[in-house]
Amino acid sequence: MQPERIDPALVDFAVLAGWMDGQGLPGGPFEDVAPLTGGTQNMLIRFRRGGRGYVLRRGPAHLRARTNEVLRREARVLAALDGTGVPAPRMIAACPDETVMGGAVFYLMTPVEGFNASVTLPDPHAADRSVRYAMGLNAARALSALGAVDHQAAGLGDFGRPGGFLERQVGRWRSELESYSALDGYPGPRIPGLDEVARWLDAHRPATWRPGIMHGDYHLANLMYSYDGPEVAAIVDWEMCTIGDPLLDLGWLLATWPVDGDESASLAGPLGAAGGLPAADELVAAYAERADAVAGRDLSSITWYAVLACFKLGIVLEGTHARACAGKASAETGDLLHSITLGLFRRAQELIAT
Repeated sequence: MQPERIDPALVDFAVLAGWMDGQGLPGGPFEDVAPLTGGTQNMLIRFRRGGRGYVLRRGPAHLRARTNEVLRREARVLAALDGTGVPAPRMIAACPDETVMGGAVFYLMTPVEGFNASVTLPDPHAADRSVRYAMGLNAARALSALGAVDHQAAGLGDFGRPGGFLERQVGRWRSELESYSALDGYPGPRIPGLDEVARWLDAHRPATWRPGIMHGDYHLANLMYSYDGPEVAAIVDWEMCTIGDPLLDLGWLLATWPVDGDESASLAGPLGAAGGLPAADELVAAYAERADAVAGRDLSSITWYAVLACFKLGIVLEGTHARACAGKASAETGDLLHSITLGLFRRAQELIAT
């Protein structure tokens, strides 16, 4: 694909060329230009220039109120992770100035050579159960590499508001759920176990925890795996990153983890359908292999984090159901996400009961 096939309202390649030249990056024509799938809102465009590969990331055609700030935060985190052992795309250059490209912040990162196992499952992964098992363990190990990063030393001491992070979670998300009632046609949350789960979370909140970098949406769909084996090539889609409690990322992984024979397996795509993945306790053990990731963090409370992840994600997905009831999203999508919300709250109740 040629640059002129990309909507110039999204990427003006003449402007991009001038900006790249100013950054001291290799010059020349743009080659192998192609949009990439992935991400729910922001756009990815891959290209080569001057013998080097790039992926450009920017917001959608119609920028949302916080899109540029989210992109600035992503770029800052990816730059901070350079030189760490965290598998993530590497920052090449960022343009936080929204006046350069028609109002949009953008950045350039390294391409990732890998595949998304929630979309496709090539060989040897599809054919070898042991490879799939190792893929699961490596999802936890990649996350523990992130949990081991000292956010202060990485220059992210002012990046989030870790004070009171755990204490405000239940109230924050109950308020979000209540806000959906402003949408005409939404009958209100019909979520069995909602109040029970909220009360349990408030009553069993961990007393101490250690702040660190959180991805914020850590599940299989946001991982790229190596074509050659079970290694995680990159953690992607850092839109929700913040400084908080990294064990909530591990809880998120457990809350969304496919279980053989359960509806969660089909929702996880080809990898979930193929099965042979490690159990939740094995994921926690793999995460705990890194002493620097768990130091000062209480893995004995991991059930609490998994329940909080079910609670939070279920409420987020219920928002689309509410918008569908109001005619602002498709009814089919709204019904699907509402069913996932109900499943997440069932999982939360099961975790509480164990």
